[in-house]
Amino acid sequence: MVDGEILASIHQGLLVLIGVESGDTEAKAKRMAERLVGYRVFADNDGRMNRSVRDIDGGMVLVPQFTLTAETDRGTRPSFSKGAAPDEGRQLFNALADETRVRHPDVQVGRFGAEMKVTLVNDGPVTFWLQL
Repeated sequence: MVDGEILASIHQGLLVLIGVESGDTEAKAKRMAERLVGYRVFADNDGRMNRSVRDIDGGMVLVPQFTLTAETDRGTRPSFSKGAAPDEGRQLFNALADETRVRHPDVQVGRFGAEMKVTLVNDGPVTFWLQL
């Protein structure tokens, strides 16, 4: 939600928080899109994580989240020096969104640089950190 407007909403699927680091590339965004659509994290009939968001006809919400680039190994305040500059981050976030939409019909996005309120009901809870 941004300024009282709901930008994206799904029933079942993936909420993906995206942190773009300096030096990330469009090739990396393309590979991440492939992984997101094919990553098997939903239960099959035997209760095993063996189905992807594509397999369950689920939705996907991509949310730009620069704080994921924070360095927290020293001191008491995070450093964001690894994060991409805003223009670079926006370009790569949009490239990832475009690549993901090519592979999956239900992809929604948050607004880059906006103060967003994100609500999640975590089923499990199950959370993964994918890196390339």
